[in-house]
Amino acid sequence: MSNYTNINIALSDLSSNLELLKKKNPLVHNITNVVVTNVTANALLAIGASPIMAYAKEEMKDIITISDALVLNIGTLTKEIIDVMLLAGRYANEKDIPVIFDPVGAGASSLRNDASKEIISNIKLSIIRGNESEIANLNGIKLETKGVDSKGRVEDKIGLAKEFALKVFSTVCISGKEDVISDGKNVFSVKNGDEVLTKMTGSGCMSSSIMGAFAAIDRNYLKASLTGAVLVGICGELAALKSKLSGSFQTEFFNNLSAFNPDMLNRHARFEKIY
Repeated sequence: MSNYTNINIALSDLSSNLELLKKKNPLVHNITNVVVTNVTANALLAIGASPIMAYAKEEMKDIITISDALVLNIGTLTKEIIDVMLLAGRYANEKDIPVIFDPVGAGASSLRNDASKEIISNIKLSIIRGNESEIANLNGIKLETKGVDSKGRVEDKIGLAKEFALKVFSTVCISGKEDVISDGKNVFSVKNGDEVLTKMTGSGCMSSSIMGAFAAIDRNYLKASLTGAVLVGICGELAALKSKLSGSFQTEFFNNLSAFNPDMLNRHARFEKIY
């Protein structure tokens, strides 16, 4: 999809994606981190997709052959995993399935920075989703991180999303209190969400994989990203209405993912086109 096409996305477009996802049940291959493997798999199952987690290079071509999307997440990185990700990305590009990249902790170490640059340089990426400091650091802005969490702030988050999207020829989602999503021309903001999401391990990683599920059934990656961001945000909001305690919040979050439907979307979605 061209980065220079004017795109308008309506609530009905997001509803259509919800229905199409459940109908097609795409298989999403996740090369992700050990902290979030279980919750990511459960999140994909809850929304109507199918997860697979495979890390052995010997089976990578076979797994990519049957997959509908590939999600790369560098949360717990090793040199061996980087090599597997590059191999998987090459096979995914050959098969022409979307590749989603989550540069967890970019800016925190040279290994993460170098791995991110190598992935961006060698793999055609459909969506890159990260927090403010991750995306800023990948764009050459030194922003302070706290482990894998964003600590610093940029003055122009919208400008950062647009600039980086043009630079990497991908749809870019910068998560935060307000998500900003851009393909380099169009910019959308998502105001759904709750602060408790930041206290739940893997909320961002789940978002990336959920975006991957929607990218598998919708090659408009701006719309796929927007659908995923709105869905996660709404489920977080509704969960927080029931409980802000870590354990019960996560249970309510997954319950909402499982129960999510177009009516919930119509009642609670808060997103807008900025450019």
